[in-house]
Amino acid sequence: MRAEGQAFIDVNSRLDIHLMGIGGAGMSGLALLLDAMGHRVSGCDMESSFYMNRLRQNGVSIEMSHSKEHLDTYKPGLIIHTSAIAQDHPELVEARKRGIRVARRAEILSAIFNEKKGVGIAGTHGKTTTSSMISFVSESACQKPTVAIGGELSDIGCNAKLGDGEYMVAELDESDGSFELFRPSVTVVTNVDWDHIDHYPTFDSVVEAFGRFIAGSKPGAPVIICAEDAGASRLLASGEVANAMPYGWGRHRRWGAEGARFLDGGGSVFTAYKDGCLAGETSIRLSGEHNVLNALAALAAADAMGIPFEAASGALSVFKGAKRRLQAVGEAQGVLIYDDYGHHPREIAATMKALSGAFKNRPLHVVFQPHRYTRTNALFADFAKVLGVAERIYLLPIYSADETPISGVSSFLIADALQAAGRADSAVCGDFQEAADMVCDNARPGDIVLTIGAGNVEELGGQILGALKRKAAIEDAAAVSA
Repeated sequence: MRAEGQAFIDVNSRLDIHLMGIGGAGMSGLALLLDAMGHRVSGCDMESSFYMNRLRQNGVSIEMSHSKEHLDTYKPGLIIHTSAIAQDHPELVEARKRGIRVARRAEILSAIFNEKKGVGIAGTHGKTTTSSMISFVSESACQKPTVAIGGELSDIGCNAKLGDGEYMVAELDESDGSFELFRPSVTVVTNVDWDHIDHYPTFDSVVEAFGRFIAGSKPGAPVIICAEDAGASRLLASGEVANAMPYGWGRHRRWGAEGARFLDGGGSVFTAYKDGCLAGETSIRLSGEHNVLNALAALAAADAMGIPFEAASGALSVFKGAKRRLQAVGEAQGVLIYDDYGHHPREIAATMKALSGAFKNRPLHVVFQPHRYTRTNALFADFAKVLGVAERIYLLPIYSADETPISGVSSFLIADALQAAGRADSAVCGDFQEAADMVCDNARPGDIVLTIGAGNVEELGGQILGALKRKAAIEDAAAVSA
């Protein structure tokens, strides 16, 4: 998928590299890897992010804008850009005019990945958590893996690291088809669902892309694939998945789980089977059926990497999780606040179900920030359906993610669908402050508040927590004065 006439880039020779869109999870991780490899790294972005803090600590220079002047400031020999940046952007146009090599993130990351025993985790949902689990298990087994994932791994405090072991564990992005550049030695597919509507016009086109990705695995690579997923099952039924290792519920799977129990307050326990034989019991700190399946995929990958079940299971039992994956924010006035990255109806449904299982009979308030106009336009009815089981629903404006607005597409599409279903207790909030105020007015002791979305909604949980604490202080002071 490299542009015609573009030279192969030797990432092992020292380069001056400038990354456009460096603040994102994927690009910041690549920047960390390139910096650790000895390259001189700089970058730019339009918005600040917490990922930038680690980069600046490493001495990476970051500009808060995109400009062709960066070419004079940093004199890069290579420009790496995200797919969100148009090919006719002035900075890229000027770079090509000067003969500076230009590449997408996946082209560079795949060049690093394909030289190692790559463990590639793909899927429309769950790949960050599964990648984080496999990374942590490998690290715990002293394999010293190189890691590149799409979210910050709590246990290692970053989203990427350079290891000197033979394995590289990487979360592979299907959003623009670039995962087809990777050649895994161990392939993991958590699910295949219709998303990224701007790139995949139909569900069939998504399934076909995953089929090509799997076919690109290195010869003999095991393909660990979820048999419980409709899209992945279509690939399995085609008979074209070589070395398939289906995982799912029941001991009849190559890797199966039975007897899953979900603990009050969070956590899960299940019994794992390999080829119908008992492997052992596994406990994880994460809640929900989807996380049991993610853990099962991690156990299967660990086995393919030569890690004994006992060691892998032991590591999973202390795995803290990836940030923004059902992450506890705090508690105030008896209200628990959680945050999650879910931005597809299926992800939201799984997260809400996990919370309901961990905190039975506790009312759930959901603050949802839709992500992308194209996704909202295509799936607004599905969003309304899954959100409709919450006690109260608060909708934020759509987070554009650099997309151009679509006429008539806003959060009111979801709100109108909720109202048509009889949910009058849903509201569209103009901004974070209005959402925080409404939550504080409505939440009661014992309630759960979930902020969810792939944009900057992660900032809202702390804002709600602070507002609840201030409300409690005011009420306490009033009680004392009375």
